[in-house]
Amino acid sequence: MSTLEFKISSAHLADDAYILSIGGEIDLFTAPQLEEHLAELTAAGARRIVVDLASAAFIDSTVLGVLLKTLARLEAGGGDLVLVSNDRRILKVFEITGLARVFRIEPTLTDGVAAVIGDRGVVH
Repeated sequence: MSTLEFKISSAHLADDAYILSIGGEIDLFTAPQLEEHLAELTAAGARRIVVDLASAAFIDSTVLGVLLKTLARLEAGGGDLVLVSNDRRILKVFEITGLARVFRIEPTLTDGVAAVIGDRGVVH
């Protein structure tokens, strides 16, 4: 398997929270699959989604468009989208486009999950 081979999987976290893990090269050709998976999750009731880009080798502007559309859809319903990456190549795409200020980007999956699950049900 090539390190650039696109792969995608999802997991239910709790209630309306999900993780979508993406690996390989995500571009004009694979972005429709990403968009389809995100649409399926939101249609199934997902309001909080963590998109794990830790295994992504490359993303392009098409992917940014898909993520922006999903963010807008989730926020309109009171939900949230959190991205996970600590790869300088991936983060640079968000920085150059100014989208690092639009998206919440966490360095680890643990941080991403904590961002969407938080302390729900925990009394301080």
